[in-house]
Amino acid sequence: MEIITVKEGEYHITSDKARLDLHAIHDYLSKESYWAQNIPFDTVQKSISGALCFGVFHENKQVGFARVITDGAVFGYLADVYILTPYRGKGLSKFLMRTILAHPDLQGLRRMLLVTSDAHGLYRQFGFTEVPNPEKFMQRHNPDPYTKKE
Repeated sequence: MEIITVKEGEYHITSDKARLDLHAIHDYLSKESYWAQNIPFDTVQKSISGALCFGVFHENKQVGFARVITDGAVFGYLADVYILTPYRGKGLSKFLMRTILAHPDLQGLRRMLLVTSDAHGLYRQFGFTEVPNPEKFMQRHNPDPYTKKE
């Protein structure tokens, strides 16, 4: 996958996995996200290795993240999108979405999906819509995979 870096003001976004702060990503996902509470570090590490990732940086501090699971030809799934709370309201989510959707490896995909509980307004601005005929979609879902069962 092609590595890109895009700068806007005092922020930049890169798809260079070597620049990602895995501990910061794990910290946010495991403690602050509503979708990956208690996710183990090794699971985060594995999920990043298998995806096209985007780190949002202010100077050298990582302040946001997103990843796309894709075959690079017809399908992509946008996941784990976040901007740290102190950096919200600065247009970084929109900067992140513009950067993701412009990435050369994501051009021409037939479908890109995501799941969100609270950011429909953001994603609609970038062409995402509700899934027509949701009854055609199926899933195999484990709602709590990161909590150890005793």
